Amino acid sequence: MRHKKAIPNRSLRVADQIQRDLADLIRELKDPRIGMVTLNSVDVSPDYAHAKVHFSVLLGSPEASEAALNEAAGWLRNALFKRLSIHTVPTLNFRFDRSTERAADLSALIARANAQRTRDDAEEE
Repeated sequence: MRHKKAIPNRSLRVADQIQRDLADLIRELKDPRIGMVTLNSVDVSPDYAHAKVHFSVLLGSPEASEAALNEAAGWLRNALFKRLSIHTVPTLNFRFDRSTERAADLSALIARANAQRTRDDAEEE
């Protein structure tokens, strides 16, 4: 028996659709612990059973937002099931993404190093 060929980039398209739908659904949540949340990425397992949802927070506590989103994961999964036309809707696991904080810290370090180099060059002249 021949296996079906996998559709190219299907998991990427499913992850992208989940990200867009979750962004809409999170706006409907009434939990005050959820601040201004931005979904950065969604990683879906190859069997579509699990999805890691990486998010950042503009306002509010990241820990409280993560706890609230993980508590609402069941409701969000049920709402996704109604929106998506796939056989298996993944179990959602929300994780706070610290990459934006790290990027800001690195930018500040680079700016400080450049400022120090400019001062050193000015003193040499």
